[in-house]
Amino acid sequence: MIGRVVLLGLAGLLGLFALSGLVTGHDHGRQAEVAERGAEVMPFDLDRTTHRFEARPWGGVQTVVADEPDADQVRLVRAHLQEEAERFSRGDFDDPMATHGMEMPGLAELRAGVAEGRVEIGYSEVPTGGRLTYRAGERELVVALHAWFQAQVTDHGSHAEAMERGPD
Repeated sequence: MIGRVVLLGLAGLLGLFALSGLVTGHDHGRQAEVAERGAEVMPFDLDRTTHRFEARPWGGVQTVVADEPDADQVRLVRAHLQEEAERFSRGDFDDPMATHGMEMPGLAELRAGVAEGRVEIGYSEVPTGGRLTYRAGERELVVALHAWFQAQVTDHGSHAEAMERGPD
């Protein structure tokens, strides 16, 4: 009887370990697919840069930086984010959809919010890259943006980080 209980307990633990990637959202096969598709959309090297996503009460901040001082990577990041800010401000989220898929959490709401003038997107430079700032005055859009950020953090794996909320 004790042997059977131990066996069942071990089987349960092994099952939990096997599912842990699903529970935590880490699907390494999907991350590899996203990195491959991202290389077609983003001109900079994902292995030499980091995406940082910071949820804020009013929206959020997405920063992409070169991991090492590299003028070419910084230039490529800045040019890409400037273009994305312009596209996103028009409701054109084709690049993230090409990278992450058509059904990203929060994306439909963001596209509608931008089209209706309820989301503002701005670009600025940071010392080793660039930053997009998303501002939404409505709670449902902030929640959608945070879901979109989290989906990107999960999809990008080691190429992305969710940052602690900074000062408002």
